[in-house]
Amino acid sequence: MSNFVVVIPARYASERLPGKPLRDINGKPMIRHVVERGRESAARDLVVATDDQRIADACEEFGAVVCMTGNQHRSGSERIAEVCDIMDWHDDTIVVNLQGDEPTMPAQLIDQCASLLADSDADIGTLASHIASEEDYKNPNVVKAVIDDAGNALYFSRAPIPHGDSKLALHHHGIYAYRAGVLRRLVAAPPSGLETAERLEQLRALALGMTIRVAIPTVRPGAGVDTEADLQAAAEALSAYDK
Repeated sequence: MSNFVVVIPARYASERLPGKPLRDINGKPMIRHVVERGRESAARDLVVATDDQRIADACEEFGAVVCMTGNQHRSGSERIAEVCDIMDWHDDTIVVNLQGDEPTMPAQLIDQCASLLADSDADIGTLASHIASEEDYKNPNVVKAVIDDAGNALYFSRAPIPHGDSKLALHHHGIYAYRAGVLRRLVAAPPSGLETAERLEQLRALALGMTIRVAIPTVRPGAGVDTEADLQAAAEALSAYDK
């Protein structure tokens, strides 16, 4: 399945890891590793979306297509929606949001996420693994998802849901596939109350009545990079990957 595009939103500012996309991992800026994962997928096009010239310059050095966006965006979704308009993509175009701090995201999962829309009438596709530990279940930085029998999301939370049984919870991964028209509708809507309370943008989609199809990834992805420790873990994972 190759009839989809990948957009990588990348911003320079980060409270915990300033200049994150350009931080070195094994001799390459992190954004280059993310682009390489995207290039390994079946996507027909790949675009880096940024408002920072330093990131744009670094990407152009290794031949990535860059789309410069405004600096007013509050989320990667808003930045990607602007790219959809700049590139004049049709509302039916399937767009995968590959976050700029996911250098170890396997390409097969990019393809899997896109296939969730190609094979269904869902509005959004995403991936979630079984909870790995009780510690993760109770960790507010691990977003939990619960789904119905058809594999559609019922709710996402930072709280340990469902109450008392971690085996029924899924660990949500931050990769999404949208149709461009759905993304345009999503970012045009105001934040929902639940979204604000949980600080989870996907709850806006549920509040709007959108269907989010959730699949168990074929392999468990590594963690995203938010801290110096995450950066080191990614370097070790990528060292093994490159061997």
